[in-house]
Amino acid sequence: MTGKTRILVVDDEAAIRESLKDWLMEDGYEVGLAVNGLEAVSIVEEQNWDIILLDLKMPEMDGIEAMEKIKAVSPDSEIIMMTAFATIDTAVKAIKMGAFDYLVKPFDPDEIELQIKKIVSHNELIMENILLRQQLEEKSQYDEIIGKSDAMQEVFDLISRVAPTDSTILVSGESGTGKELVAQAIHGNSKRCYLPFIAVNCGALPETLLESELFGYEKGAFTGAEHTKKGRFEMADNGTLFLDEIGDISLKTQVDLLRVLQNKEFRRVGGHDLIDMDARIITATNRDLQKAIKDKRFREDLYYRLNVISIHLPPLRDRKEDIQLLAKAFVKKFCIEINIERKKIAPSAIKLLETYDWPGNVRELENVIERALVIGRSNEITIDDLPFSQNAPAAALPKALKQMEKVHIENILKENNWNISRTARDLSIDRQTLYNKIEKYGINKEGASK
Repeated sequence: MTGKTRILVVDDEAAIRESLKDWLMEDGYEVGLAVNGLEAVSIVEEQNWDIILLDLKMPEMDGIEAMEKIKAVSPDSEIIMMTAFATIDTAVKAIKMGAFDYLVKPFDPDEIELQIKKIVSHNELIMENILLRQQLEEKSQYDEIIGKSDAMQEVFDLISRVAPTDSTILVSGESGTGKELVAQAIHGNSKRCYLPFIAVNCGALPETLLESELFGYEKGAFTGAEHTKKGRFEMADNGTLFLDEIGDISLKTQVDLLRVLQNKEFRRVGGHDLIDMDARIITATNRDLQKAIKDKRFREDLYYRLNVISIHLPPLRDRKEDIQLLAKAFVKKFCIEINIERKKIAPSAIKLLETYDWPGNVRELENVIERALVIGRSNEITIDDLPFSQNAPAAALPKALKQMEKVHIENILKENNWNISRTARDLSIDRQTLYNKIEKYGINKEGASK
């Protein structure tokens, strides 16, 4: 409900009307009065009321008849019947006909307040659900995934075709390409869209924690398990479970996951009861699972269970025509988030963005744009606001892509005092990829660009 809750009190006894009015107005409600059912129907026809306190026994028109006429005019108004002990059976009948509840005279002010709060909370929940549905419908397309390139159009086409199904999907692509956004788009356009979307980063958890995170655990299952906890499979029931970095899970966890996919049931850690599983499974990886199978690090049978439908996200360097669209979208997003006036991107800065190789893909571009907006001093993003140009005039910017990438990595390493973990995070790549690039370019602390 928005604004003050409006309550209409309908009773043929003046003392009851006035006392209810005083109590309700003290609690901050807007209150109207009617002396009988006929007047109440007339008032409801002219004005909207959130709650109606309606006496059951009144002359000319009793509460039952009045309720029927009020509901015909204002079906969203909630009605609380007021009755004496002798007519409780009739009040129960009124509830079956659509009343929210009933109160027995003489009234307890606390009981009245409790009933009204129930209705207010109930209606607020309904409004939240309506708004949530509207938001989900507004986001049901792919507004978070941006791209006009042929490669991304193929991705959009695949999403539209697989979303209505319950097929298991494997999303592949380098770190930072937007694999979770694809999973969210599939869920948002599926029949499960109003049910939970639960994401788990499998690579961020050690094996023991991942097991209890996925399957939950019973009280006393291990030291520190002081209460029973639901796992992500239970939390995603009837919805979608997104398992990111699936290529990083241990062989033991692979066996457990395979069993769940085959049998559609699982046990909590330390539990005996089987729990049914009805969640759509979407997984993602930045690893070459075929190679992992050859190296005996990933089970082939699990791979085929997960790879019913495959969606591959191209790296940003292979869809340069999307960079300008993405950059402008990030500018719009961050200008709103950090509450600054909308900025433009200088053509020379766009050209530089389109020339860079983007090892961290879309996530790195997003970080670069946010940084440029924060440090920039003019009303547009220029070359000087981009990290590739640090410590070098625009005319001296490296032209070769590899050299540009090397300079960028060196700059971020220096910003982070050569902390590998922080640098990898800022570049939106994993530590191993960063180590590989440091080795590839021969970067070292002593020889880095000054």
